Amino acid sequence: MSVPATAKRRSFLAFLMAASVLAACKPTGGGSATATTGPIVVGEFASLTGSEAAFGQSSHKGTELAFGKLNQAGGVLGRPFQLLTEDNQSKAGESATLVKKFLSRDHVVAVLGEVASGRSLEAGPICQAAGIPMISPSSTNPKVTEVGDAVFRVCFTDPFQGRLLAEFARKTLKVHRVAILSDTASAYSVGLAQFFREPFVAGGGEVAIELKYASRDKDFKAQLTAIKAAGPEGICVPGYYTEVGLIIKQARELGLTIPIFGGDGWEAPQLIEIAGNDALKNTFYSTHFSPIQDSPQVREFVASFQAKYHEVPDAMAALGYDSAVALAEAVKKAGSTEPDKLRAALAATDFVGVTGRTKLNAQRDAPKAAVIITVEDGKFKFLQTIEP
Repeated sequence: MSVPATAKRRSFLAFLMAASVLAACKPTGGGSATATTGPIVVGEFASLTGSEAAFGQSSHKGTELAFGKLNQAGGVLGRPFQLLTEDNQSKAGESATLVKKFLSRDHVVAVLGEVASGRSLEAGPICQAAGIPMISPSSTNPKVTEVGDAVFRVCFTDPFQGRLLAEFARKTLKVHRVAILSDTASAYSVGLAQFFREPFVAGGGEVAIELKYASRDKDFKAQLTAIKAAGPEGICVPGYYTEVGLIIKQARELGLTIPIFGGDGWEAPQLIEIAGNDALKNTFYSTHFSPIQDSPQVREFVASFQAKYHEVPDAMAALGYDSAVALAEAVKKAGSTEPDKLRAALAATDFVGVTGRTKLNAQRDAPKAAVIITVEDGKFKFLQTIEP
């Protein structure tokens, strides 16, 4: 069947328009997991706004700093890194959407993210299905890497963090009867509560009462009143700083002066702003890094971070930095950005970074030391290091 000339012109114009759209969707530099020239395109999804913005911004700064230094040194395999960063707004569901875009539109060689375990759990299966490596800087829930051999992390996990908190509570704080207050909407909080409770009870401790709250709650007085009535010697709050700061403040207002402690989800300057310095007396949390640790890597990182951002880096920044370095080391070792070779190289990760030696085990996790932090005079203070 013949086609009229006007229809042919319309078809040709439609073809040109489609071609221009497809060209616009290609990543800058023609990035591809199998490319051998041009920039090495990496996707980062992070909570840059919303309830956990302090985490995402800090982690992003560390990642950005690392890639900047790597590019100043000539990149890897003679190719610079190109970091594409997207904001998931601390919202459920957004991370999956962003990662699908990284893979289908931007053709990234790897994905970095997230701090929050729940959002890493959204993205992990998508990267696994595509065979594209994903490296979480600081998601500690063990389920994150159980997704498959394309998912990695450069931090310790909650089973270790829970055990060290149980030991710290018994041996350092000398508490044997505790309350647990956890966030039902957070995979991180629910998991860490479990991994604290089990070794604490096995070691002879007692959980006097265990209560729940939900992310973005503002009023915790009902739970805290019940906790006060139960008479614990300490309170374990395995949550994020946004709620933890309010919980601590309201606990002190109710006359609960006993120790309150938790995990790395506490770490953000906003914790002090929300709770207030006085309320934070006799509080403690475990985390991955302290800027006063004495090693060449820490000293250089802190100096570089302060020079660029005019602030002291926290653990999220340090882990963001190490996640970028882990990827660069893997590309160098693989001699390629091909997914199969890159996954194999990442599985063999072993380097000394800002947060200590990062040597991945068979589960693609990074067993490493933790530090305990408290607050004094409006500042975070390093107390001790606990080895795995």
